Amino acid sequence: MRYSYLIILWTLWCFIHSAMISLTVVTYLKNRFGEYYKYYRLFYNIISVITLIPLILYGNTFKGQILFVWDGYLIFIRIILAVTVAGLFISGSFKYDMLSFFGIRQIKSGKFSSLLSASGDIDKTGILGVTRHPWYLGAIIFIWIYFRVMYFSTLIVNIILTIYIIIGTLLEERKLVTELGDNYREYMGRVSMLFPGRWIIAKIKSF
Repeated sequence: MRYSYLIILWTLWCFIHSAMISLTVVTYLKNRFGEYYKYYRLFYNIISVITLIPLILYGNTFKGQILFVWDGYLIFIRIILAVTVAGLFISGSFKYDMLSFFGIRQIKSGKFSSLLSASGDIDKTGILGVTRHPWYLGAIIFIWIYFRVMYFSTLIVNIILTIYIIIGTLLEERKLVTELGDNYREYMGRVSMLFPGRWIIAKIKSF
């Protein structure tokens, strides 16, 4: 029964979190609140963190059967993946506007864009020429390597969060296509959404 509650609570959190940034909800809120919509990104971030805390605390109250342990030679693989995650987040932070990410720039300028760049334009250089969403890719990897010991409860949460991130990425892509049109479609055709398959293939062919 506790696992059922865990699944329901995490699924509900993911659903609400995604719904809050869906195109339908965002469009409605923009029309409904006008200039006050500039506070929404900050509000969204705060609510996301506050509602996440009790889920984490509840999940820590039970573990279940041990399914996997990062041990032995797997430790080196975990280290490599951890370095990859750090690289994705750090390189992404150079491309994204952190003020926009936290919702501060929207409050200061009153301008909104699904892109996290200060200008609102598409940046296709650096890590964004490798994967369109380096932070989401980094988050997926981080989820699976964070705990050295994977319990049954950990597996449940990891699967739910991975599916959530992928669905959230697709929803964000939909908004970006609506906002930026053919310019973003061209970017989608050239750079992979998450796993940099096209970049890897291009590098192999260049040798």
